[in-house]
Amino acid sequence: MSHILKLCSGAEAVKKFENAGWIIDRQVGSHIMLVKKGFRYTLSIPQHKELGIGILKKLLKLAEISIEEFNSLK
Repeated sequence: MSHILKLCSGAEAVKKFENAGWIIDRQVGSHIMLVKKGFRYTLSIPQHKELGIGILKKLLKLAEISIEEFNSLK
């Protein structure tokens, strides 16, 4: 069964990734950059009212977080 990804704003996404252990490193324009020890990628989250499904899926893939895990984060 496929899980449905719940859309959220950029600010909500930052909070969810922080709860998953990611740390705000810096902000460049309207994008907040998150880092996590052990990951070579930096997550760049635009501060839009609603993030598109494509950007959310890409962020989850880079962060190695499943859709159901992301949906359950506060």
